[in-house]
Amino acid sequence: MKLVRFGPAGSEKPGIVDGDGTIRDLSSIVDDLTGDALSPAGLERLRGVDPASLPAAPSGARLGPCVPMPYNFLAIGLNYADHAAETGSPIPAEPILFNKAPTSISGPNDDIVLLKDSVKTDWEVELAFVIGTECFNVPADKALDHVAGYCLCNDVSERFWQTESTGQWVKGKSAPTYGPVGPWLVTADEIADPQNLAMHLDVNGKRMQTGSTTTMIFGVIELIAYASRFMKLLPGDIVTTGTPPGVGLGMKPPVFLKAGDVVELSMEGLGEQRQKVVAP
Repeated sequence: MKLVRFGPAGSEKPGIVDGDGTIRDLSSIVDDLTGDALSPAGLERLRGVDPASLPAAPSGARLGPCVPMPYNFLAIGLNYADHAAETGSPIPAEPILFNKAPTSISGPNDDIVLLKDSVKTDWEVELAFVIGTECFNVPADKALDHVAGYCLCNDVSERFWQTESTGQWVKGKSAPTYGPVGPWLVTADEIADPQNLAMHLDVNGKRMQTGSTTTMIFGVIELIAYASRFMKLLPGDIVTTGTPPGVGLGMKPPVFLKAGDVVELSMEGLGEQRQKVVAP
């Protein structure tokens, strides 16, 4: 299933994409795509619904983030060897965990609003996964049982605040609109192998990133087993898994986003995003 949320920011309704690509309103079935709705039983209930029996969403409705604001928006740093190399960083011996503020979440086509005094805002196309059941001290062989589905994420990053201003990554990753997710939450049963998905990202029509999850250092299974040693992940939590090479920081000379730029990204099976960059 491809699950969505549509409508004005803060008032989104849950939806499902039917076989013709029409968004159908699920709000008579579930209040939102959170909690029990993301559990195996909740998703099985949604599979039993005939989309044709549901009203269509208004034509041209805004797409919101594919899940509502999570408790945790966890991210993985330097998870592609060639991306680590382009930033001048060593390949990590174990996953690098950091947080994006949950309030950074935004819709897949919402504007990226630059931070005040931003000087080095960058892009990162990433595979993200959404937790479906409570997850703590999970062994690797049970890890995927806790995944509700997968989505596309742009891990927008202000590099100066991330690495040069006392080096706290969360500061450069957490501004409102710096976490577009969606358009869809694609349930795990529709993604045969999350470690074999092609992706790319363009800025103003120029290809910047081309990659595949085949080159991730730590795959989804390893990330769940590792992260759940240190924290409890809850239904609806988002984990975004790192980016391939081609970020602005790695260009020679570096290139960063400015007002008026347009960022477009896509991933195999997970849809597309398009964001316009605007001044604060």
